[in-house]
Amino acid sequence: MSTIVKLHKGSEKSLLRRHPWIFSGAVADVSGHPEPGETVDVIDSSGCWLARGGYSPTSKIRIRVWTFDPAEEPGFDLFIKRLNCALDWRRKFGLLDGTTAFRWINGEADGFPGLIVDRYGEFAVCQFLSAAADIWKEAIVTAIRTVASPAGIFERSDSDIRKLEGLRLRTGCLDGDEPPDRLEIREAGIRFLVDIRAGHKTGFYLDQRINRFRVARYARDANVLNCFSYTGGFGAAALTAGARHVTHVDSSFPAMELAVKTMELNNLRADRFSVETTDVFGALRNYRDLGRRFDMIVLDPPKFAESRRQVPDAVRAYKDINLAAMHLLNPGGILATFSCSGAMDRSTFHQTIAFAAKDAGRDALIMESLEQCPDHPYSTAFPEGFYLKGMVLRV
Repeated sequence: MSTIVKLHKGSEKSLLRRHPWIFSGAVADVSGHPEPGETVDVIDSSGCWLARGGYSPTSKIRIRVWTFDPAEEPGFDLFIKRLNCALDWRRKFGLLDGTTAFRWINGEADGFPGLIVDRYGEFAVCQFLSAAADIWKEAIVTAIRTVASPAGIFERSDSDIRKLEGLRLRTGCLDGDEPPDRLEIREAGIRFLVDIRAGHKTGFYLDQRINRFRVARYARDANVLNCFSYTGGFGAAALTAGARHVTHVDSSFPAMELAVKTMELNNLRADRFSVETTDVFGALRNYRDLGRRFDMIVLDPPKFAESRRQVPDAVRAYKDINLAAMHLLNPGGILATFSCSGAMDRSTFHQTIAFAAKDAGRDALIMESLEQCPDHPYSTAFPEGFYLKGMVLRV
């Protein structure tokens, strides 16, 4: 008999809207002592069945829902079905066209709570970020191999999110061949080198794939400043689109080293780009003091807010960098600015940019609003899946 978790009266409302998380405060009673990740059945206060999910005794997110269908059980057969479904619709809508790297499984949106699977050429890279997914690791890996036959499946479960689930950080090869130190991928004809062993996220910012080329349309003949550049994705796209010069700025030496190799791989002349390994906030102040100006600036900073409690500090940080960037733009210049902080909603981000423009004494016209690539979908029932927001401004 499966473990039953009963909810407090009224706590079922979010589940009836098909939200896939149940927080600890909603739980009234647990029949037994389920292990981390163990599948449990959830009922309301009157005993009606609601959902089936993975239990996490240490996390505030006490249960992550696998299914709202009582006939479904997490396991190999369900994983095969959902892996095929996720791959089929991405292929059907052209999200695999022109690229050799994409997000295959985007957690709850694709029916895998707390699981990320990215495809880089012949390799699959997984992040098991919840106890619900981690307990099924072997079955999930076998299902991935069955559906796609990748050369290798590599684990990058090194996010601190796992600590909230009571899980240790893990990396390493799960199946097949070890990945190379540098793996080449292609996006719309541009070649990128990716470090899937130790690079950011699973190695590359796949969520910005379409945005790189939408932003690059504004870069022709421009002197571009690419801030928080990582391995140069926006810069490579801008140069390929006809930018006159790109300055990459990032604090990571390995990222800057890979950016240079990426530029060389695409036969982009050394006189068309430069790299500065330094703190971006300091660099922006230094450019102001030196009187440097740019025709276009890209701001793609790391997450400034991990939780809602950190949003006020994040607002100040976003305002500071956008204010500094606006002071460095030539009149009529382009600012492409982003936030990947899921705790900050689109309205707050928009307002923060508006205050930065006001304090800079500049008029800022929104040319485009941007968000995560469509292979990173999010459900209407699960707005927490939306995190990447951006805009292109004429300043």
